[in-house]
Amino acid sequence: MISDSTKNVIYIVGLGPGDTRFLTEEARRVLEASDVIVGYNVYVDLIRDSFPDKEYQSTGMRQELERCRLCYKLSGEGKVVSLVCSGDAGIYGMASPMYEMSKDYPDTELVVIPGVTAALSGAAVLGAPLNHDFCVISLSDLMTPWETIERRLRAAVLGDFAIAIYNPSSRKRADYLMKACDILLAEGASEDRACGYVENIGRKGEKTVTCTLKELRVSSVNMFTTVFIGNSKSYIDNGKLITRRGYNE
Repeated sequence: MISDSTKNVIYIVGLGPGDTRFLTEEARRVLEASDVIVGYNVYVDLIRDSFPDKEYQSTGMRQELERCRLCYKLSGEGKVVSLVCSGDAGIYGMASPMYEMSKDYPDTELVVIPGVTAALSGAAVLGAPLNHDFCVISLSDLMTPWETIERRLRAAVLGDFAIAIYNPSSRKRADYLMKACDILLAEGASEDRACGYVENIGRKGEKTVTCTLKELRVSSVNMFTTVFIGNSKSYIDNGKLITRRGYNE
């Protein structure tokens, strides 16, 4: 959606899993219409070759608020700005901090451009793991206390949700996926519950694995991996993780 507002405009754009073939048509039009593209340096590098004539501004990890302020500054100079995020900007993305900061910039309009989040792009690779009620839980405790994450994991098992897990591991959180699996098992999830994960979704080195919850517990994954844990009715068939929709045959 190209805004016709008389205000300064910042687009908050979800890039999807990374490869530009996953860009929505709307995202592509907005990026082409932008004067400057701002983002985390890894995400900016993913699209730089596809939009070579644009001005780029990037920042590193944990500089999210600085990135937001930079967007407002550039927009105040009269530039059309796109702030890019991986996946969807409204799912663990930059949409909310931009809106939280917007009260200080009343002359600026924000427009969110949706993208394909990892739960969807990863699910498409694995088969149909989220084909019934599901939830998305991040294991990163950088901004969410682990006690809160643990309660959400317990609630997901009690509700028999299929689960997509973001940020399952990092160098400082190497055992968090194991801890999460232990919580699920303690709440009654069976060891043979159908699970899977996808690493580097839609990028070079994409890797897909299906396994049981017991096997997932001891699996080695990284921060570029999205994990899928089925509900009690999910199953694995011919290497695909499938959650039943519930239609009667």
